[in-house]
Amino acid sequence: MNMIEEALRQTTDTRACVIGAGATEAAAGMFREIFPGAKKAVVVDDPRTRAVAGGRVRALLEKAGVETVEHVVCPGGEPFHAEYRWVDEVRGAVAAAGAVPVAVGSGTINDTVKLSSDQLGLRYMVVGTAASMDGYTSYGASITKDGIKQTMPCRAPLGCIVDSAVAAAAPGEMTASGYADLIAKVPAGADWMLAAAVGSEAIHADAWRFVQEPLRDSLKNPAGCAAGDVAEVEKLCAGLVMSGFAMQAMGSSRPASGTEHQFSHYWDMEDLSFNGRPVSHGFKVGVGTLVSTAALEFLLGRDLAALDVDAAAEKWWPTFDALKATFPAVYGDRPAHIARAESEMAAKYTPPDKLRAELAAVKIAWPSLSAKMRGQIMPFGEVREALKTAGAPYEPEMIGVSRARLRETFSGVPYMRNRYFGLDLVDRLGLMPELSEKLFGAGGVWCVQAGR
Repeated sequence: MNMIEEALRQTTDTRACVIGAGATEAAAGMFREIFPGAKKAVVVDDPRTRAVAGGRVRALLEKAGVETVEHVVCPGGEPFHAEYRWVDEVRGAVAAAGAVPVAVGSGTINDTVKLSSDQLGLRYMVVGTAASMDGYTSYGASITKDGIKQTMPCRAPLGCIVDSAVAAAAPGEMTASGYADLIAKVPAGADWMLAAAVGSEAIHADAWRFVQEPLRDSLKNPAGCAAGDVAEVEKLCAGLVMSGFAMQAMGSSRPASGTEHQFSHYWDMEDLSFNGRPVSHGFKVGVGTLVSTAALEFLLGRDLAALDVDAAAEKWWPTFDALKATFPAVYGDRPAHIARAESEMAAKYTPPDKLRAELAAVKIAWPSLSAKMRGQIMPFGEVREALKTAGAPYEPEMIGVSRARLRETFSGVPYMRNRYFGLDLVDRLGLMPELSEKLFGAGGVWCVQAGR
């Protein structure tokens, strides 16, 4: 049994998956298998994905005796982003067709069909056309609504096909985005180790394996991914799909998301764009991965086995109200950020007595824990070079984020999600100012004075 087959035995939503060159040809067979008795399908694509796979999927279904209709989103070929208005449109088209939805595309098409199908109480399948993100097989859809990009709960596809030959021919920036999304799982794993050590979130053994076992092989040839090598892009596709399966198996995004994703979520709230275009999820996460890696290296440079637990705990905010009072200074004139921080930290805040227990656990575990974390992460320089080679941004300015803005984001990230991350330990040790100065001060990797 290969790992994909093993993962499918533990997923909550997905029951079939095929990855490989020419996998599009399996579309009709998979449809028949997972939707027995279904006589009609509605193929949802856009002009580009219609050309590379949508037309073929429709032909295969019709040859197999499945009546098909097609809904082309943005038929004029204008830029298409995952906005809620498209969910409304696709939901209406699917309801009118009275058919099983088949998404043909990458993240935007998949998320739009995923949410609209779920709202109708329907299951769907996806034929992926790019190795651009890990969302094909994850639950939830990333959609912009009321000007804010947010993850909306909905079921993952019943079936998933990713044709690595089609994905390898996709625009290079899409593959680069997927590479950046996948390399993020490296420091995310170290974050999870810390969370387990303080008793916040135990490691789910199978979800960990589904992400981490294929990870290094999927990442080892960024140049091959950038060059469109089908075999290397296929490994990347597999790593991304397995991340989605791990999230299904655990019922949480924890296996695939750490500190680095909080930078992306933060900038989602600010509708980050560069050169007039929204910045892809993977590119935002890639920059976040660099910050996360630097923070973990900073932590690993400390001898926490010699930590004075009481002294550290006494420096922490004595009450949640005391912490909350700092948020206006942290976020400035960003009421939505303040509101989110207050909401998330109402559950996440750790009082000093509990913090003492957390820090004591870290102190005891540190000799073995730090060794495991060192084995988990990639050195900062290697991460940066891998991103560069893959064609992904490796400096914040490359996604339209100044160094000053990155520093502001860094200060606010720890309070934006009720989940334990590496930056939480830095913050609870009172080391955020020191780390900030190390990263953004004179001589820092993102020295604000030297930046744009």
